[in-house]
Amino acid sequence: MLFDIKNQNIWITGGASGIGKAISIGLLKHNSKVTIIDKKKPDLRIKKKYNFIKCDLSESEQIYEVLNNNVNNNNVPNGLVNCAGVTFSSSAVSYDYHSWNSTLNINLKSVFFLSQFVAKKMIKNKIKGSIVNFTSIGAEEGFANNPAYGASKGGLKVLTKSLAVEWGKYNIRVNNIVPGYTITPMNKKSWKDKDQKKIRSERTILNRWANPNEMLGPTIFLLSEASSYITGTDLLVDGGWTTKGI
Repeated sequence: MLFDIKNQNIWITGGASGIGKAISIGLLKHNSKVTIIDKKKPDLRIKKKYNFIKCDLSESEQIYEVLNNNVNNNNVPNGLVNCAGVTFSSSAVSYDYHSWNSTLNINLKSVFFLSQFVAKKMIKNKIKGSIVNFTSIGAEEGFANNPAYGASKGGLKVLTKSLAVEWGKYNIRVNNIVPGYTITPMNKKSWKDKDQKKIRSERTILNRWANPNEMLGPTIFLLSEASSYITGTDLLVDGGWTTKGI
């Protein structure tokens, strides 16, 4: 029963693909009430009902308007999983303004405004809630050729801790999941590159990339009562990447 999430009302961003899609399907199989927030409607191929809110998270200013038009006090979530993210690779000296803004808007700004919206609803309705944010090993270590991604995920790492401190008095917990390289559309280029695939596999202790489904268990843990005394922390799900030495 500690890990029971049956009938919990959980919102997920980025549920149309990658890790977000895997988590959405997994939570539905565990009988959660799932609302997916994405710019395109997901094709989950599962005979379970879920809600869908169309929202372009790159337009941070529209988030409140879109959610207010789709949400009432009967649809307040117990949990929010901020999984949507983008990445645009380029060297720091040639990185362009559009890529920088798009990355920060989706990976950091939208997470704050979504979390703020949900927290207000939770506080008003006295709901004991859990917010789970997805950062990256790029928030733990320096990576070349993607300055905006590292900055956005590093910012999210500390934002999570700040929100945890502020909202703990309302029984709202806020934590990070830190995934390593995972087989998703975002990483398809390096996954298909045999050399990059091998290098990144060998950099882990488990000698492989993660499957998106392997992020479901940690997410359920942080959403459920099993983690009732955990907040403001980073849960590393990286196959040992950040632990491995020489």
